[in-house]
Amino acid sequence: MKHFIEIRWHGRGGQGAVTSAELIAQAAIGKGKYAQAFPSFGPERRGAPVQSFNRISDNNPIRERSGINQPDIVVVLDPSLVIIGNVISGLKDGGTLIINTTKPLEHFASQYGDRWKVATVDATAIAKEVLGVNIVNTTMLGALIKATGLADMEAFEEPLKHRFGKLAAKNMAAMKKAFEETVVKELKVG
Repeated sequence: MKHFIEIRWHGRGGQGAVTSAELIAQAAIGKGKYAQAFPSFGPERRGAPVQSFNRISDNNPIRERSGINQPDIVVVLDPSLVIIGNVISGLKDGGTLIINTTKPLEHFASQYGDRWKVATVDATAIAKEVLGVNIVNTTMLGALIKATGLADMEAFEEPLKHRFGKLAAKNMAAMKKAFEETVVKELKVG
C-alpha cells in the first residue's frame, strides 16, 4: 500500500519544473519527511515540454523508483501545455490540478471541477514583477502550498538560500505573492 503523495510537474525547459521538484523535496526532507525528486526529459532544448516528479511521505521511507503515472497533484507551469500536453492524464479522482494561467478559475473549474480540486494563479505576471524574469518555479511553489497545504513557507527558507543565494529573498517574495493570489476551487462532493 502506498504511503506517499505523488506530484507531477509540467513545464517547458527553462521555466524551472525540475528546480521546483528539487526544492519541494528539500523542504520536505528539512522538515523530517521522506522525499524524492526526479526529472523526465531527454535532449530537449529550452522551451520544449519537460516533466519532473516528486514523492513525499510523512513517516515512511520511499522505496518506489518507477515513474509517476497516476499523480495525486499535477502542477502546470506553462498554460499552453493544458491544451497540447494532456496534463491531466492519470490524475487521480479527487486529486489537485494547479495551473499557471491568466484565465479565471471558472474556466478550468467548469471543465475539471467535478473530478479534481482546481487552483489557478498568474505565476508569469508575479515572476516578471517580483523576479524580473519569466521563470515561474518559486511562484508555482506558492500556489502548490496554497492549494494543498503540503508544506509551509518556512520550510523553503534554507532550500531557497542554498539554491539562489542572494536571490533567495526575492524568490521567497514571489512564493508568498503567489500564495496570496492563488484561487482554489474545492472538489464538488456528492
